[in-house]
Amino acid sequence: MKVLIIGAGFGGLAQALLSAKNGDEVLVIEKNEMAGGRSSVHSEGGYTFDMGPSWYLMPDVYERFFKDFGKDPKELFQLHRLDPSYRIFFDGGRTVDISSDIQKNYELFDTLEKDGAKKLKTYLDESREKYDTAILDLLYRDYAKFSDFLDLKLMKQGRKMHLFENLDAFVNKHFESEEAKKIVEYSIGFLGGSPTNTPSFYHIMSHIDFTLGVWYPAGGMRAVVQAMYEMAVSMGVRFQFNEEVTSIATEGKMVKKVITAKGEYTADAVVVNADYAHSELELLVERDRTYDDKYWEKKILAPSAIVMYLGVDKKVPELAHHTLFLDKDWATNFDEVFDKEKAAWPRSPSYYVNVPSITDTTAAPPGKETLFVLAPLAPGLEDSPEIRERFYEQIMDHLEKNLGTDIRSHVEVRRFFALNDFKDRYNAYKGTALGLTHTLRQTALFRPVHRSKKVKNLYYTGHYCHPGIGVPMVLISSQIVDGLLKECKCGGGKNG
Repeated sequence: MKVLIIGAGFGGLAQALLSAKNGDEVLVIEKNEMAGGRSSVHSEGGYTFDMGPSWYLMPDVYERFFKDFGKDPKELFQLHRLDPSYRIFFDGGRTVDISSDIQKNYELFDTLEKDGAKKLKTYLDESREKYDTAILDLLYRDYAKFSDFLDLKLMKQGRKMHLFENLDAFVNKHFESEEAKKIVEYSIGFLGGSPTNTPSFYHIMSHIDFTLGVWYPAGGMRAVVQAMYEMAVSMGVRFQFNEEVTSIATEGKMVKKVITAKGEYTADAVVVNADYAHSELELLVERDRTYDDKYWEKKILAPSAIVMYLGVDKKVPELAHHTLFLDKDWATNFDEVFDKEKAAWPRSPSYYVNVPSITDTTAAPPGKETLFVLAPLAPGLEDSPEIRERFYEQIMDHLEKNLGTDIRSHVEVRRFFALNDFKDRYNAYKGTALGLTHTLRQTALFRPVHRSKKVKNLYYTGHYCHPGIGVPMVLISSQIVDGLLKECKCGGGKNG
């Protein structure tokens, strides 16, 4: 079977590997100059930046994926468990390190509130139980229609998940101190959500970072991209870069050809790893769209962001590899990101700083640091050089005050990446960095389908689909699509 994949992000790379393993002839067409999608790379002045994902979480999902190819991730790239996993600066309060040693974290929580260690242990035990259930019964399933949800075991597990309770309410039942609550809630940002709009089920994120650990692949997430790309090439996958798909033409409810500025291509199956909304609204004619403009307008988008890539000519020991700055009034910050009526560039943002050069000597010249500073933004905001510059000064004022050290005068390399760049480079709908957030009505069955409802041999993989946002979730998404493609083969025809 000939499989054509649009987009070489993690979803496209995973799909290329899986299809090649099945003996398919695979072609990947990528708009940009490199593989990786949002996990692109920027290099300048001896500094190297992962432009997108910077956290290696859920190592078990990577292991499961690569096991299909007889590989262990540790054979493909060196993995280091970070300690501390991350550092948190509370606005106007203390600074804490979340350790790779769970006992130290229990001790920390005892300093935050009465019986804090006991409460954290109970919380993590529940988180682990739900995570195990999710991995075994929920995440690797396809949900294309309501009947896919009508499984007695699945429904029983769903009741245990407290799906109709939001994360903030769930956390409030377990902890009293604001600091303890923020520590276990912050990770919902990895799913592009707010504690008040995300089901409590997603407190599995605490098991993921406290228990499974926060890891770093030597060379950054780009090392994972490179490993997958090299594996795909060795398996016969062809890649064509710097070639943007302009339309998907159909005939008789089948893809007839994929059209780019450089040519036209045919295939038995087409898998889209490009932005889902863009692909539906811009590449397909109206009759072939599963979802129209109204559908996307009603959806709650995950945040966009401004990312500041800074090369600094000195060491910054006050920062850890991952450092979070959490604003005291973070509820207002969430409103500015998720409430369409209140959407604005944040007045007092919470933000994240990644310093890979602490762990990885290849990320910066000797004695210097790479800083990746990210603040979430509402998608669809006005974006201009003047706004970015003002926001940069605002963030730097706050960062330097908290660290007690000068950063700005030591910046040798500086690049901003924000809403307009997400649109231009990734065709991201309204400049979202992550797709759709994980509200109850945008989880599992209620996320966009993997297989088009209008075009028989057209499929989608990536963070818009189930199971959702994050590199591990995207790998699973492609594994689900792989199962659907196999079903089509078994169904007695190239195209099902």
